[in-house]
Amino acid sequence: MMVIVLENAPPRLRGRLAVWLLEIRAGVYVGDYSVKVRERIWNTVENGLEDGNAVMAWSARSESGFEFRTLGANRRMPIDFDGLSLVSFLPLESVESNS
Repeated sequence: MMVIVLENAPPRLRGRLAVWLLEIRAGVYVGDYSVKVRERIWNTVENGLEDGNAVMAWSARSESGFEFRTLGANRRMPIDFDGLSLVSFLPLESVESNS
């Protein structure tokens, strides 16, 4: 299973994702695809996101049971802690200066 969450995404990207995935809430898409299709969907997100931000999480054989990727400016930044993916929060002023 995979989940993609978009914020401030253009309508055309949201429409493209709705072709492949089920939009269960505004900007929240779920589906179950192979690695190859998942990568193609993420490339679509990368090419169409513009000034928004996105996160994609999917089931994986890891300690946590999932992996994830992020794209765009956001206070939550993924970090690797001895092979475990965690999320670090940046101070508010660093996000505001990136905008």
